[in-house]
Amino acid sequence: MATDYKEKIRKLLALAESPVEAEAKAALLKARQLMAEHKLREEDCTEPEKLKVKKALVGVTCTKRLNGWMVDLSATIAESHCCTAFRSKRRGMQTVEIGFIGFEDDFEVCERIFKYAVDCVLAHCKAMRKEYRGIYTGKHLGKMCDAYGYGFARGVAEMFERQTQENQEWGLVLVIPQEVKDMAAEMGEGSVFKELSAPEHMSEIQAMREGYEDGQEFDPTKRLTEEAAV
Repeated sequence: MATDYKEKIRKLLALAESPVEAEAKAALLKARQLMAEHKLREEDCTEPEKLKVKKALVGVTCTKRLNGWMVDLSATIAESHCCTAFRSKRRGMQTVEIGFIGFEDDFEVCERIFKYAVDCVLAHCKAMRKEYRGIYTGKHLGKMCDAYGYGFARGVAEMFERQTQENQEWGLVLVIPQEVKDMAAEMGEGSVFKELSAPEHMSEIQAMREGYEDGQEFDPTKRLTEEAAV
């Protein structure tokens, strides 16, 4: 019966929160496999009172000139975790703040993974600025960091796409719920944000390549496992 499978999926999803990485991954994979086989989504297997759509800003800011890659990264991570990303700007201000819309559980995971990814990029940029201080100007270092960030975002997007292809049943359940889409639609279309101009200097090209490679190796479960162990 469908009810029996829903209960089994609920238990597997609970196990997926285990601090033991191997156990969590195995439980999540099995849960998604069952959801795909029985054409169920996660919200179908969750108690109704737990399915509240949350829309909130997450305290991460950027501008068109500084860290614009965060917009691309937020959109990629949101889509891969059944959420949508948005940005908010106060009138007269250049700075925008990143936010997400999703069921509460999805939102929390999405926020943690996004902040972890941002931390990874910023830490690399900090090391890069230190390494090349005195060799390149501050403006040029900014371009290198920008290139790294955009490369990282593209690498993460490819990593998630590769995971979905390797586990095709995920594609049937990792969809944005209609309730989330409806709330996002109420906000209207956002303005077009900055796109990265083609890197001209070899150092920028190399930084983008490094970001892309690091993004492909990005492991979201690392932060979740660390937090669960605290």
